[in-house]
Amino acid sequence: MARLFGTDGVRGIANGYLNAELAYKLGRAAALYFGREVKSPTIIIGRDTRLSGTMLESALAAGICSAGGNAHMLGVIPTPAVSYLTEKMDANAGVVISASHNPFEDNGIKFFANSGFKLPDAVEDEIEAIVRQPIDYDTTLTGSSVGRVIPEPDMGEKYIRHIVSCADNKLNGLKVVMDCANGANSEIAPAILRLLGAHVIPIFHEPNGININNGCGSTHLEALQKKVVEVGADVGIANDGDADRCLAVDENGKALDGDQIMLICALDLMREGRLKDNVLVTTVMSNVGLAKAMKEHGGRTVRTAVGDRYVLEEMLKHGYTLGGEQSGHIIFGDLARTGDGMMTCVKLLGSLVRQNRTLSQLGALMVKYPQTLVNVRVRDKNGWEENDAIREITRKFTEELGDDGQVLVRASGTEPLIRVMAQGPSQSETDRITDAIAEVVRKELA
Repeated sequence: MARLFGTDGVRGIANGYLNAELAYKLGRAAALYFGREVKSPTIIIGRDTRLSGTMLESALAAGICSAGGNAHMLGVIPTPAVSYLTEKMDANAGVVISASHNPFEDNGIKFFANSGFKLPDAVEDEIEAIVRQPIDYDTTLTGSSVGRVIPEPDMGEKYIRHIVSCADNKLNGLKVVMDCANGANSEIAPAILRLLGAHVIPIFHEPNGININNGCGSTHLEALQKKVVEVGADVGIANDGDADRCLAVDENGKALDGDQIMLICALDLMREGRLKDNVLVTTVMSNVGLAKAMKEHGGRTVRTAVGDRYVLEEMLKHGYTLGGEQSGHIIFGDLARTGDGMMTCVKLLGSLVRQNRTLSQLGALMVKYPQTLVNVRVRDKNGWEENDAIREITRKFTEELGDDGQVLVRASGTEPLIRVMAQGPSQSETDRITDAIAEVVRKELA
């Protein structure tokens, strides 16, 4: 039986796999689990702007109340806000209803512990075990033991004040185009930037339930790039649907990815002596140019497996200050428990103002090495690591590239695919390497 929880909670087509019945069971299971140490656990719920959000929110809250918990409804609010508020409100747990950067048809349910961190696998497994148990309605709570649904309409303001308080300086005079992805940050992001003094031009900030991430946000930067040039803005910022990602566009309309943003912020922290051991935590997908740039400035990178949870684990293990992914999931360890799109935004823009430089100048601190990614569909992706032919050709090209590139072969987490990625000094070189490895993968596994 497949595990219910994936790498980022329970995901699926809303009202298909992820239906109201499953949401009810997840809410009930969470209240039973967190109610082991407290009679009436407090569980806060936030959601993004998807059409299915209110349906799943209602079912989840009903499940929580049925097991004696109290469901505090935050409404539309970013994922990092739920992480922050779970700890701030001393809730027993927090829940986010969102499928992040996915299209509106999808949705998801993910949990945060009282600490504001995502739940460890072991706790998710215990909640899943409760979900899979049949419900005995002869023994369920009744009468005054049933929990309550409590509206909490003002929690977004607390999160706004939190982000503003973490800014290192005002953004007076900075002209910013803010792409809100028609998502959870549609009202919050412009409010934060205006409080910090920026001149804000919001786009994709009118959600209607079905337009979240539709041709906008951090996975679709084209409209933002065009708008920045059109209005002569200093910078463009894009979040995704639940606002835990941040990507940027410079004054010329050129996109900056998470690697470039992390470098700018890491060097800022290094100058102030606030980057623990001068280490930036990245994943194996980060560009070789990031590691080289950090080394040139006296720092270094530590790489983890793909996924923000692995980045966070490494940060917590050694007390590192900053880490993240090329996709824009960036974690400021002293200030947040998860990736936070607006925290990243105000830190990046603050650096821009303090240094009195353009974003194109700061982006140029890192030379991006050419990268090629090839996806190979296979019969069975399991056990590919033990294939001698794939291991040998991967080793060969890794040695050939040395410090001037990298090769990464890994299985997709959701599809029967083997992903082959190479970075190197030239596009022709990376194309040659990925084609050669992909051919071996096809021969061995397709």
